[in-house]
Amino acid sequence: MNHKLNIYNSLSRQKEQFIPLNSPFVGLYVCGPTVYSEPHLGHVRMAITFDVLFRYLMYLGYKVRYVRNITDVGHLEDEISGEGEDRIEKKARLEQVEPMEIVQKYRLEFQHVLEKLNTLPPSLEPQASGHIIEQQQMIKNILANGFAYEVNGSVYFDIEAYNKKYNYGRLSGRKIEDMLANTRELNGQSDKKNPLDFALWKKATPDHIMQWPSEWSQGFPGWHLECSAMGTKYLGETFDIHGGGIDLLFPHHECEIAQSVAANGHEHVRYWMHNNMITIDGQKMARSLNNFITLHELFSGTHKKLTRAYSPMNIRFFILQSHYRSTLDFSNEALQASEKGMIRLMKTLEIMEEIKPASSSSIDVNDIIEKCFQALNDDLNTSIAIAQLFEGVKLINLLNEGKETLAAKDLKIFTHFMNTFTADILGLKEEWTEQKSDEEDKLIQLIIELRLHARGKKDFESSDMIRKRLSEIGITLNDTKEGTKWERS
Repeated sequence: MNHKLNIYNSLSRQKEQFIPLNSPFVGLYVCGPTVYSEPHLGHVRMAITFDVLFRYLMYLGYKVRYVRNITDVGHLEDEISGEGEDRIEKKARLEQVEPMEIVQKYRLEFQHVLEKLNTLPPSLEPQASGHIIEQQQMIKNILANGFAYEVNGSVYFDIEAYNKKYNYGRLSGRKIEDMLANTRELNGQSDKKNPLDFALWKKATPDHIMQWPSEWSQGFPGWHLECSAMGTKYLGETFDIHGGGIDLLFPHHECEIAQSVAANGHEHVRYWMHNNMITIDGQKMARSLNNFITLHELFSGTHKKLTRAYSPMNIRFFILQSHYRSTLDFSNEALQASEKGMIRLMKTLEIMEEIKPASSSSIDVNDIIEKCFQALNDDLNTSIAIAQLFEGVKLINLLNEGKETLAAKDLKIFTHFMNTFTADILGLKEEWTEQKSDEEDKLIQLIIELRLHARGKKDFESSDMIRKRLSEIGITLNDTKEGTKWERS
């Protein structure tokens, strides 16, 4: 089977065949969270997108080093100007704790949520505060190459000097002239030669908690610098794929390119990948807009926009049903439709284990298998892949009903494919069966007994009402010779 993976490269704005720099080794860097608050739905779309990429690259036989950073210093409130208070310090002051307590609390929360969503841990998860020396060394290189300047203890990247030799704005498609025309001088920017210049190192004010010694001042690194430094340290001066949310494309990734080129003299990333945003009521889901839904709220159903709780696999399936580069609009209806689809898929896979092989095959399963892989090879299109997977679900039901047949060899191939594609590549697991706790079993059994009691008294109105209400919450009753059985619908 042909497995030529094509990736949409944000830098070239077109799909390109993925050819690793040093096959079979692949270097993958993804921008992780700034850990100052609970993870919301927008955060986990990034994590799930690149988890599937990680899984698929390994399935294709590549040896992947997946690096996802933790930002715990230098991410100021105004991302464009690089001014304002450090987000983690601000939260620490509000909660009257040490900044690293905030980091620890939300780093563990982020990892716990991703574990529930069945994402694989990255190969490395470095923190910015643990790589101050590497960031300072990169600043020295940029200064030595003439693309930065020091003033009053702070070091700024010199956009004008850089743009004389290279092209600042190449990733985002922005032109310096247009950016300058739309930039107003802000307080605290007077030290800069150019309003677009961004901080590589900031001199700390006396009340700034997180600060380190340097040859320029007691201070802290700029937000953009950490990814350049850590990407270089763990993946080399040039590596294969850099991923992140589309909201990071500018200024974060644009500045990252400029820093790395200024320090090393060449491009450092071969393929840039960006997942699109999740919207809610047509607006980007973001903490700054106060329209976000945390994963805790999704799992517990406590947000005002939620009609009930949703499981981790429900969330994962919902995200995968949309192509990563398209916007994904949140709604209760969409989550409920995803849940039905996921349960149908998992129940069908369970049925598949019971299908007996025939003496011959009446159908060819290779077409379904080929189309599922074609979808992933076409820029990781999980939406089309899942649609094709449901063609497999239809086929399994036909096999179960005896309307089609598969010989032993073909049935083995098809069973292995359906399970591998669902679990190992898409990362979906049979969560719905795990939700049937002993307490739930006993409660539903009690309701069934009450229904039987009503039927025994010929109270068919109550009996029908119980069946109807159970159906509304996804429980189907089946009256058999052996008694009443129940299952999730």
